[in-house]
Amino acid sequence: MPAWAEGDPLDVAPRLLGAVLTHAGVSVRLTEVEAYRGPDDPGSHAFRGPTPRNATMFGPPGRLYVYFVYGMHHCANLVTGPEGDPGAVLLRAGEVVGGIELARERRPGSSDRDLARGPARLCRALAVDGSHDGEVVDLVAGECGPDRAAAVSTGPRVGLRLAADRPWRFWLTGDDTVSAYRPAAPRRRAGR
Repeated sequence: MPAWAEGDPLDVAPRLLGAVLTHAGVSVRLTEVEAYRGPDDPGSHAFRGPTPRNATMFGPPGRLYVYFVYGMHHCANLVTGPEGDPGAVLLRAGEVVGGIELARERRPGSSDRDLARGPARLCRALAVDGSHDGEVVDLVAGECGPDRAAAVSTGPRVGLRLAADRPWRFWLTGDDTVSAYRPAAPRRRAGR
């Protein structure tokens, strides 16, 4: 198990801030993440147990768990903790620090600040899709964790209906690549 993937996702998540993830010619410095704790967390895909969709979360740590959302976007998590204990950290946002021209080609019309600002944009910049689910992660962990001078903020996770109040979202305070907070939209009933 890679050292960065050891432990509870609540402990791992803030340590990932500032780490650099490289995939398909682009490197992104992580600036925002969210922790998910499996069976103890109604907001987690693993809350109700293993399924074909979430099987990677139950496997070895240090791998990507990639899922498709809203019928149009991929999102990526880093699997943490011991095998069989489905913890993961959602990659919410980052700063492109290598391969910026390639990231611009993948995200035409975006400002450099917005190239990897949000989980779907981050996946697009890194060319991560469902075929990468279960891949071993190339994470520069030598300096994993925010610079000692950098402040880390925490708050509620984005867009959840269940366990939305848990402050398990972590970001580098004041970093302009951090995504905007949005609570879950209320569900509408048919006929109203």
